[in-house]
Parts: sequence; C-alpha cells; structure tokens
Amino acid sequence: MTAKESAAILLQYLQGAREAVLWKLDGLSEYDVRRPVTPTGTNLLGLVKHLVSVESDYLGAVFGRPFAEPVPWADPDAEPNTDMWVTPDESREYITGLYRRVWAHGDATVAELGPDAVGHVWWWPEERREVTVFRVLVHLVAETDRHAGHADLVREAIDGAAGLGQGNDNLPAVGQGWWEEYRDRVERAAREAGAAAGGGGSSER
Repeated sequence: MTAKESAAILLQYLQGAREAVLWKLDGLSEYDVRRPVTPTGTNLLGLVKHLVSVESDYLGAVFGRPFAEPVPWADPDAEPNTDMWVTPDESREYITGLYRRVWAHGDATVAELGPDAVGHVWWWPEERREVTVFRVLVHLVAETDRHAGHADLVREAIDGAAGLGQGNDNLPAVGQGWWEEYRDRVERAAREAGAAAGGGGSSER
C-alpha cells in the first residue's frame, strides 16, 4: 500500500468521526446542544467548536496554508477553554458550518500537498515539531474520535440517545426493557465485586 493510499484510508476514518460528532447534535434544542453535563463543562457544541480550532491549525497553519476565516478562540492569548463552549451570539449554524468549511480546507491540504509534505507544529516539544501530513492525519483521527466518544456520552446523558452513527447505531437490536435490566445487572455485578474487595458497594459520599 502506498503512502497516498494509506492517507486516503485515514481521511476516510477522520471523515466518519467528523460526521459522528455533528450527528450527535441532531434533534436537540439550543439549550441542550450547549449545556454542560460534566463537572468540567463538557458540552456538544463546544466539542465542535474545539475541533474547528484543532483542524484549522493542524491541516492549515502547520503546513503554511492558514484557514481563511478567523478562529479567535484558537489564539494563544485566548482565555482558557474558550474553544470548549459556545457564547449566546455564536449560533449552532455558524459553528457547524465553520467546522464543515475547516474540514474542506483540511481535505484540500491533504490533496494538494500529499502525505509526505512536511510542516511544523510549533506548540509541540522541539524534538517532535517537524511532522508530515500523514502524521497529522493519524493525530487528527485519534483526536476527533476521542471527542466523538465524549459526544456519545454527553448525548446519552441528555436524552438517552446512543449509537455509532446515522444509519448504523452498532448497538444490539433490543428494547428499552432489556437495557434497563442490563444496566441493573452491571450495577449488581459492580456492587458484588466492590463488596468482595472490601471497598463497599459505592464510591459516592
């Protein structure tokens, strides 16, 4: 397999992760796509906003092809975590549209430069700053899939919706009653193991 063929496979996986992240927003209210569901504030639209800054840098400025639109939350002087939540005046359509345009720009970088083109990730340790397009694609697949996993859990916490992607949830074809019994079974097993280890049945305080 050539480097170009390998890069095409990575880009295919990256595209799947991109689309999965956006799919997790479908059918939710403006409040629900923005509201934090973890103690560190993780929220669905914020994950998309974060990925805008990630891709605009890694498949843009790193290879001398800066994304044409401003991404102020990616500025090194921006307030911490500015890229992880969405202000009331930043619409869902703006953030998701920007993400689509950023990934189109990234795809063009791969197509125009090829997998062996060299760039510089200036915020990485000096000994690892020189990278190829191929290396960055590997990084982006890992990064985007990680946040797609976050989106899975956030969406399930909001309304119980779960699954891998549109048209392929990758879950057993069972009813709600089965899931409730399954969760109870997992809980019982956890409590039994905890009690056997002398740790009690719960870590709650």
